[in-house]
Amino acid sequence: AKNQDKLITLGIKPSRPETGYGYIQYIENKSTLKKVKTFTEKPELALANKFLESGDFVWNAGIFIWGVQAIHHAFAKYLPEMTEIFDEAAPSISTSDEKEAIQTAYSQTKNISIDYGIMEKADNVYVWLSSFAWSDLGSWGSLYEYSAKDSNNNVIGVDALTYETRNSIIKGDANKLVVTQGLNGYLVGAFGNVVIVCEKDKEDLFRKFVNDLKSKPNSSDYL
Repeated sequence: AKNQDKLITLGIKPSRPETGYGYIQYIENKSTLKKVKTFTEKPELALANKFLESGDFVWNAGIFIWGVQAIHHAFAKYLPEMTEIFDEAAPSISTSDEKEAIQTAYSQTKNISIDYGIMEKADNVYVWLSSFAWSDLGSWGSLYEYSAKDSNNNVIGVDALTYETRNSIIKGDANKLVVTQGLNGYLVGAFGNVVIVCEKDKEDLFRKFVNDLKSKPNSSDYL
């Protein structure tokens, strides 16, 4: 990456059909470094299963490796307006005007991720296949996996009274008291004006819940 015009991202071999992560499809070759073919952001469960079965998809870790010239060239090519704004701010870096210059630059730039702005557009993007333990906590399932649990395997992040409740996630605002009974493998969330109770492994339905909520006339009261 240091000496070549390549934008490299790390890809994690998937262990399950995760709907909370982005996926990278690569072009097969004999090297660990593969040319990226496609990016897919948080697929539905059926599509995630197909990705897992195909064998040429990895999780998008969002960890990047590139040389300064390579990424600067990519910004100039795919995000020229943003590049111009920060080039104008460059003379103020490491001076007393640095903070103000950075604040001004950020206030003028488009709100866009590096994935959408550059990685999905560039033709010199490669993925390095990796196998280390990783999670971006992009889903309730990964949060459950890596969180401390009580004696009944519950992850509790709110003041709660639990009865006959196991293998569940219970979260809520600090001023809430959540009481559960007879749950096994559920997500219970109490935030603001919204309470959600659903099976923990049905994360592919979460986006449907949000989209249905957005269609309600008074959705602004909840979002």
